[in-house]
Amino acid sequence: MTQRKTNARAATLSRQVAFLQRLLWSLSLGVLALAAMVVAAKAETIRTHGVSTFGELKYPADFKHLDYVNPNAPKGGEISFAWSSGSFDSMHPYTRKGRSAVLASVFFESMLEGTADEIGSSYCLLCEYIEYPEDKAWVIFKIRDEAKFSDGSDLTADDALFSYEILRDEGLPSFRASIGKTLASAEVLDDKRIKYTFTETAPLRGRIESAGGLPVFSRASHDASGLAFEDSRLEPLLGSAAYTLGEIDVGNRVIYTRNTDYWGKDLPITQGRNNFDSIRIEYFGDAIAAFEGFKAGEYTFRQESSSKNWATAYDFPGLDAGHIVKAELPDDTITSGQAIVMNMRREKFQDVRVREALALMFNFEWTNKTLFFGLYAQGTSFWTGSDLAAEGLPSDAELAILEPLRDQLQPEVFTEPAYTLTPSNEAEARDRRKARRALRLLQDAGFVAGDDGMLRKDGKTLDVEYLNSSALFDRIINPYVENLRSIGVNASLNRVDNAESTQRERDYDFDIITDHFPMGYEPGSGLRQYYGQESKDASVFNPSGVGSEPIDVLIETVVNAETKDEMTNAVKALDRVLRWERLRIPQWYNPNHWVSYYDFYEYPDPLPRYSLGFLDFWWANQEKLDALKAAGAL
Repeated sequence: MTQRKTNARAATLSRQVAFLQRLLWSLSLGVLALAAMVVAAKAETIRTHGVSTFGELKYPADFKHLDYVNPNAPKGGEISFAWSSGSFDSMHPYTRKGRSAVLASVFFESMLEGTADEIGSSYCLLCEYIEYPEDKAWVIFKIRDEAKFSDGSDLTADDALFSYEILRDEGLPSFRASIGKTLASAEVLDDKRIKYTFTETAPLRGRIESAGGLPVFSRASHDASGLAFEDSRLEPLLGSAAYTLGEIDVGNRVIYTRNTDYWGKDLPITQGRNNFDSIRIEYFGDAIAAFEGFKAGEYTFRQESSSKNWATAYDFPGLDAGHIVKAELPDDTITSGQAIVMNMRREKFQDVRVREALALMFNFEWTNKTLFFGLYAQGTSFWTGSDLAAEGLPSDAELAILEPLRDQLQPEVFTEPAYTLTPSNEAEARDRRKARRALRLLQDAGFVAGDDGMLRKDGKTLDVEYLNSSALFDRIINPYVENLRSIGVNASLNRVDNAESTQRERDYDFDIITDHFPMGYEPGSGLRQYYGQESKDASVFNPSGVGSEPIDVLIETVVNAETKDEMTNAVKALDRVLRWERLRIPQWYNPNHWVSYYDFYEYPDPLPRYSLGFLDFWWANQEKLDALKAAGAL
């Protein structure tokens, strides 16, 4: 071989070696870069003991107990109260079949739990910690190793997966519709870790809470029952909470018993809570019988809902002897939104002028003075009692949200203050000025008075049936019915039993009823169940049947708000639009909790702002209880 060839080969070999060195160097750099990316990804993953919608959590990871509880509260005793709004035939609160008992969801816990002194914060209960990336595309819940169902069996990630899937596929229709928009999937990572992946369109706010708020049932319990999830049942699904089913007498009584082996009794978030050995609920045929039962000592705690009782009926031996406490405790929470609700699925209520006319004939001021002893206030907003209520004309921030929808909304939304019923004449049941205005509205809507004084359109009277199941409401409804009849509306009160009332409400087979619109301080996807177009004929929470494209847009604006200011302005805009729909007639609310109880209960002072908490963090004083028994009071 010549020297030239040898040199050429050497040069070629040298180049190949150099290439391989560069390749290996590049690969090593790639590996290092990949490793750096993995480390960076891990660094961006958040692991925490709780989550807050806006701002910081109040309680640190090492908190000992909630500020508003008495961590040394004694365990024992019983708290009992009455229920007079219908019977029950089921212990399954997650189906439309049957009517579940009060507190039938007491058996179940979720990964996260809120507190009574914060808004928008949730802390680990079933979970030890949560982990999620900054974009909240998914969340992992690490279930506590000690978490167990009330029969002592382990609570696992598979049980959480089962609960999610069964609620998604077979739960209440409105719930299925909502969960499908937020959660894309769930997967078990190991025995104690479950990962939820969110849909790309799910709003960032509330994502983690929506997954963390799902109740967890035992898969084995459900399988052993042999029932479909939607079937009514008296043997409840197995849960992990502090109370189990103690005794049941269908339609008459249900007792929940504290589980002394409750797995979570030593957790910081449960200290000073779940203090009663038992919670007993006595069912009565009506409110009158229930009140007599309280005076006779058949139950021991009463939250009064009748102003007449509160003003006149608390004059009996047990109170006079000091055996019973009567107290007004402040209630600073959002009102329940109790209202007369019109069923807009029916053609006669689809004209907003008809709805406003019916609203004008309810005289709250006369009702409050004459029937309620002046003790109530009338709500205006769907968020009365919070800073989310729309006031006056829309602000610039609200207008920015509303303007793109102008052509689809009532014009008054932009030109008038938020809709509020003007005060009526309290001196007489029928406000003549309002009656004249209501009659003009009905005439504008095409109704003409006949020789018999009844209004007709296309030969048909305006029939309005008020469906009601409570005898105590007769004194309130009848004057309203008479007011309607006085202007030519063929109005009537139809009082039915609780079972018929429940079924007709579920089937939307009514003209008007009394119902509630309970809203939250940080409303989210649940708004779809109350006012969304997609669920208006499937949701048990939308009695009015309201739903439209612009309302859907506003709901999604609320749901997708990323800051508190954005959410507040969006809620105010939604509140304004809903009020101008005039779909309900606000009734009344109580700015205080009216409570009476046999004098052996105690509670933390002061109470937290957002809950009365008598089933949560009150407790029984055994010495006082023994004294009452010795005196023959119980």
